[in-house]
Amino acid sequence: MKLKITIDGKGYDVEVEDAAEPSLLEPSLPPVQSAVLPTAAIGASSNFDETKVVRSPLAGVITRLQAQCGESVKANQLLLLMEAMKMEIKIAAHSAGTVKSIEVATGDAVRPNQILVCLE
Repeated sequence: MKLKITIDGKGYDVEVEDAAEPSLLEPSLPPVQSAVLPTAAIGASSNFDETKVVRSPLAGVITRLQAQCGESVKANQLLLLMEAMKMEIKIAAHSAGTVKSIEVATGDAVRPNQILVCLE
């Protein structure tokens, strides 16, 4: 499609592509794959006892793991650290128990409500 445009009083003849056609200026990108583990929707049934699951309070990046699988932890004991919005966030156990699994690793990006640690 040919168009005439005026910029600062000077006229230009331009040719533009139809929007329905693929553009050479906008190459198609491959699908993005995320390393973030999926989480169940809020309110969905889960295989986890929510009193024994520690979830991410917000989106961020895991910076340090403080607990190990099999370790006994007390209520409010530090489990891991994450960085969110340039702040360090301390994630602690909600209740006493034994660390059954750690669902993240240092450097992982996490979403809000994502399971981080499971206790038993």
